[in-house]
Parts: sequence; structure tokens; C-alpha cells
Amino acid sequence: MKKVLVTGAAGTLGMYVIKYLLSEGKYEITGLDLRNTRSYKKLKKYENRINLVYGDVNDENLMASLVKNNDIIIHLAGVIPPMADIREELCDVIDYEGTVNIVDNILAHNPKAYLIYPSTTTIYGKTHDIISLDSEINIKPHDLYAKAKYNAEEYIKNNLKNYTIYRIPGFLCNPKSECPMYNTPLSSKVELIDVLDASYALVKSIDYKKELNKKTYILSGGEKCRTAYREFIKQILRYHGISFRFLLSYIFADKNFYGAYYEDNELDSILNYRGTSIKNYYINLENNESKLKRFIPKLLAKPFIISLAPKKEKRSKK
Repeated sequence: MKKVLVTGAAGTLGMYVIKYLLSEGKYEITGLDLRNTRSYKKLKKYENRINLVYGDVNDENLMASLVKNNDIIIHLAGVIPPMADIREELCDVIDYEGTVNIVDNILAHNPKAYLIYPSTTTIYGKTHDIISLDSEINIKPHDLYAKAKYNAEEYIKNNLKNYTIYRIPGFLCNPKSECPMYNTPLSSKVELIDVLDASYALVKSIDYKKELNKKTYILSGGEKCRTAYREFIKQILRYHGISFRFLLSYIFADKNFYGAYYEDNELDSILNYRGTSIKNYYINLENNESKLKRFIPKLLAKPFIISLAPKKEKRSKK
């Protein structure tokens, strides 16, 4: 039975990755996360089904022990926007130095281990409407999140023999409990990916290590998950209403998570992971929201929805 370590186990991707790993029924799973009220509450239901470890990816002794005893490492621990914009120093400490610590321990204790690393498409910056793997990297000096992810990519490529890197755009996820990427410019075209599809792809990568090894891919949702970012935010506000995460990004976060459409269909031909469209996401969002519970958040969201209307749309209503 292969042994899999999932860092950032209590995060958005981490929880779904653990569910998919358990559904496969062929892995011994260890989940790692910082111990706090949130992570303990989320992971407690798995305490009899996986090995739960609470600790820091920057702890050298802890990571040495975990890396030594696992065949596959799905490294999800990291800081994402808007927190990455508000506390930028954390990106370098967690996203980059944490990854370096894992890589160094693989080299020292388990060089055959296979590392699966989710990076980000934001490293392409504001370039073109359509991006491929060959597109120029365009990281702005102040975008420490993108810089930390790219530097981590380079460290992995320069040191490991067994890895796959996935550059991932924003998620189609549950705005109640998870965090959509709210810090994208409204004018952007975006191609998103359902969080379930992304998690499934990460787990299925284990079965296709030979095909995927030492390669980098854009892990995106494809044509059925393309939209205008302005429309995406309007739909979330329409069905879910205002949330603290949205306000936090609206007030503090830089609009530096640029979107685009992506050309990378090779990965889906290998993993066959694309199962959701943005149309179905909106339908599920509407059906799963309690109209009574979300009445006030939806009411408060109306001024924001009106402000999101393009200027031409506003004039046509006069």
C-alpha cells in the first residue's frame, strides 16, 4: 500500500484530496496541518481513517520524519490571497521556504518520493487573453505570492527527479466555506476550475506518474469554465450575497490575480478530470443557498451588483 502525505490537509483542496484518496481505498494517508480550532474541527472526522499530524512544514525534524515515511507528497500548504496580499511576508516563509524544506528532506531522506505541487497561473501576470505553457512569465515586483510560487517551482525542477507541477487558476468553490479568488481585475477573462475536478486530478496523478513525471501543466477547467470575471462575481453576489471574504478582498487585496483562457488540453487527455461547467456551478450555487438565511447578505450585495454592471448596461436602463 502506497503512503501519501498531504500538507495543508485542512485547506480547500486538502479536504477534497483526502476524500478522493480514501475513496480509492489503496493508500495509507497522512494529513498535516497547523493545529488550530478550524483545522482540528475539519479534520477530526478523519482521525480514525488517516494519520493526523499537526505541525509546520518549516519544521525540519518533523518534515524529515514525514518525508522519510511517505512515497507520495501532495504539497498543498500555503498562503493564498487575500491573506497573501495583506501579510505578504508569509508567502516567502510558507510557500517558498516550506517547499524548500520538503525538497531538501526528499533529497536527504527519500529521493524516490514523488512530489505533486500546485502552483498558480498568476505567474503569467497581465499578458494575453489566451495563455499556454510557453507564454512568458510576467511577475510584477510587488506580487510576492506569484514570486514565491515561481521560485518554489524552480527549486523543485532544479533538485528533484520525481515531481509534477500544476499551475492552477481560480476555483469554482462553495463561497460559504471556501474562498473564491476575489482579487482578480473585473475586466479579466477567466477560465476557472471546479475544486472537485482539481482535487480529483491531483489524486489521479499518482496513477500516471510515468506520463506526468518532471512536467509542468496548466490545470484548468477548459472551455466550459470560461467567463468574464465581472459576471462570475455578479453571480456569486446574486446567489450568496456579501461575505467577509469578499469585503476583505474588496478593501485590502491588490487586484493582481490576472485571468485568461488557457491552452493545455494534453493533461485532460491523460487524466480525464474535467467534469463541471460554470453553468452547472451557477445552478448548484442557486439550489444550495437558503433564500431565508441569505436574505440580508443578498440585500446588502445589491449595491455591489449594480456597481458591477458595465457602463453601457447602465446607460441602457435610463
